[in-house]
Amino acid sequence: MKIDMPKLQAEYRRLQRQLAVTGWLSHGYIQDRGPGAGGPCYQWTRKVRKKTVSVALSKEQYLWMKTAIENWHKVQLTLKRMEQISRTILFQTIPEPPRRKPLTKRVIGLN
Repeated sequence: MKIDMPKLQAEYRRLQRQLAVTGWLSHGYIQDRGPGAGGPCYQWTRKVRKKTVSVALSKEQYLWMKTAIENWHKVQLTLKRMEQISRTILFQTIPEPPRRKPLTKRVIGLN
């Protein structure tokens, strides 16, 4: 497998810059449950020690948290791609021990 080292390095630097300008982060899920008995109902849920924790939010908190969760998902995808690039470069440029079978993309997590 031949790699385009300059292209991968450029992509990695772009991803680093992207992370550097990321806004606020939060994990979990956000819901706009529509109008309830007392008006609109906004909710944030997440797992804590295998238990679901829910928090009621104001509309302003909901909008802020929605953006923070979207940012969290983007960061996770960015980190996954950075990890793939790192592994690609590692396994293509650093000497490795003798192997009976060549490493596959699946084995090194590039699929």
